[in-house]
Order: sequence, then structure tokens, then C-alpha cells
Amino acid sequence: MYDSNKFKFLFLTIFLSIAFLGFSQNNSKFKVVLDAGHGGKDFGTIHHGYVEKKIVLNVTLLVGKILEKHSDIQVVYTRKTDVFIELKERANIANKADANLFVSIHCNGVNNYEPYGTETFVMGLTRNATNLEVAKKENSVITLESDYKVKYAGFDPNNPLTLTGLKLIQEENLDQSISLASKVQDNFTNNLGRKNRGVKQAPIWVLDATVMPGILVELGFVSNKKEGEYLNSEKGQEELAKAIAEGILKYKKEYYGTGNAVEEDKPTKTSTESLPKEQPKVVAETPKSKSEAPLAVKEEPKVENKEPAVQTGVVFKVQISASGKLLDLVPQNFNGLSPISMLKENGLIKYFYSEETSYDRAKRNLQEAKSKGYESAFIVAFQNGKKISIQEALKK
Repeated sequence: MYDSNKFKFLFLTIFLSIAFLGFSQNNSKFKVVLDAGHGGKDFGTIHHGYVEKKIVLNVTLLVGKILEKHSDIQVVYTRKTDVFIELKERANIANKADANLFVSIHCNGVNNYEPYGTETFVMGLTRNATNLEVAKKENSVITLESDYKVKYAGFDPNNPLTLTGLKLIQEENLDQSISLASKVQDNFTNNLGRKNRGVKQAPIWVLDATVMPGILVELGFVSNKKEGEYLNSEKGQEELAKAIAEGILKYKKEYYGTGNAVEEDKPTKTSTESLPKEQPKVVAETPKSKSEAPLAVKEEPKVENKEPAVQTGVVFKVQISASGKLLDLVPQNFNGLSPISMLKENGLIKYFYSEETSYDRAKRNLQEAKSKGYESAFIVAFQNGKKISIQEALKK
């Protein structure tokens, strides 16, 4: 005898099982959103006949091609053709995809034809004039959108510090963004011989609007004729794409325990880059001292982690800066803050203020660090000397 209720129950069970299996498989992949800057009516910067929107689209597609060779990686593009995508939609694409990473790719261009080199930005407040100029340039695309005053109410593209959503990025996001940015910059410098302009922080709207770790890569200056020629070349674009892809794969392996660097021969240093190199690693966040007195710095020191040899339970520290230089752990080097500890990680020396077993006390220390000029400081949790997420720490 046909029992419709049993049939419905069996059908529902099979449907839910398939849906759950599909959901699990889909979420097992590491998702990367690749954002080719500009596009369509927004040409980006143009110098010497080199057009930013074309260069960055080519590089973005090449990065995706490399990543798509890995079966455990899913690549999502904000654009794959020469179309105009609103800034808000770029962030929406990343957030809706529930991505693990957001990587936006751009070129620099200024009226002075001398500057050259690569730099990578993460989200953060800054009063540095140069960083603000980059933020203004990348945010200015908003004015090409219809009803932008309504969509981005309260935000002036010429003054990025009016960013309505501006906030301290979640602790893990900022730390991981800096880690990824450092890996990409290392590849540009060590593998390709490009001038390293460093990892920097700036109030860039699309990085603020995305809810996952993210970076904005400036491949180089099309305004510099020699570098522009390299950026516009097939060889240059392939090398830069590989450097970015390898950085993403190294990041994935470090934070997710899987994935390897691209299995190809490393490129030789490009002959188009004969300009002098700059020492890698620029301070990711510089403390703001009222006196602006120079900090005491040891040149080329041997760095050792200053974590306690034995550490039980969970402790909370306030990360105040990340630098390529070793500083004496004395209050005058950190605007009066003490005690200070440090840890070498991802090619950077990270400086931490205080150590508390109470999260509430750590939050008070965070406010104190901000009052001393470390506006992008954030809380980091450790257990047995190893970094863990804040969420995990609060469950302990």
C-alpha cells in the first residue's frame, strides 16, 4: 500500500542529506575573492599609455588561474571583464561569498614620475599624508556612482577619515591582513627584486566594508615609465601574479594547515628593475608621540621571541605595533607604556603591551594604548605561548 507520509519523509531525509553534504563540501574550500580595481568607465590611473584597469584585470585573472589549480580553493571574482563595479558591490560580493580572504589589486600613479616600487595596504587609521593620498585615490571611484551621496551617506571621498563604518578591525582580521600583506611584499622583493615600499595602513573604504582579512596591493607606479613598461608587459604581469598567489598559498598553509606554494621554478630577477632596492619591511603601524622624538633602534640585531618559557592558561595582550626593526623594550620607546614584550612572526617583530588573565582588564589596557597614540592597537589571546582567537579564549 502506498504511504504518502512515509514517501514524503524519505524524500525530505534524502534532500536534507544531499543539501548538507553539498553545504559541507562547499564550505570545506578556502574562498578567495579577487578584486581587479577600477573597470569600465573608471580607467584608474593612466600614464605613458599604460592603463591601470587593464593591467590589474590581467594580473587578477592570472592570480586566479594559479589558485584554481588547487582543488581546495574556490576563487570568486568581483569582475572578470572590463566592466564598472560599484565599490559597495565589491564588498557585497566578498561578504555574501563568506570568503576567507579579500585581495584587491591596483596600480599607483602620481604626477611625479620618479617614485617606483610595490606597497600593500591593510585597513587602519592613519595621519600619514602619503597613505591618505592613496586612500583618497582608491576611494574616489565612489563619485562615479549614481546617488553616491545617498549610498555612502556621511563619507567624503576626499576625507577618508569620515568613513562612517570606520572601526578597529576584529583582532584576528587585522593581524592576518598584515601577515598576508607581508608575505606578498616579501615575494615582490625577494623573488622579483622589486623595490619594497612596505606594508601600510590606510582608511580604504572597501577594506573597511569587508568582514574578512583583506589587503589592497599596489603593483607599482605606471607613472614611472620604466616600471610602467614592466607592469604592462606579459612577463611582468605573470611574475607579479605568481608572487601574489604564492603569498596567498603561504597564508593558507599557515592559518589553515593546507596548501603549498606554486610548484614552478622561481623567476629570475627582472632585468627591467635596475633601480636601487630599499630594505624590506616598513613599520605597519607607527606610534604617534607628541614629541615625535626618534626612537632608539638597534641596527640589524639578532631577534629572539620574548614570550615566557612557560605559560599556562589564557592570557590577553595588547598588540600595539608591528615593525621590521628591533626596539629596546623600554617605556620611552613606546610612549611610556610598560611592560612591553615582543614576538617575531611572519617576518615582523610584533610588540605587545601588558599581559592579563582578565579580558576586561585587557580592554582597559587597550584604551590606555590608544590614548598613547596607538590607535590601531588590538587585543591578542595566547594559551601556552601560542596565539588563539579571542572567541576561543573567552570560552576557556
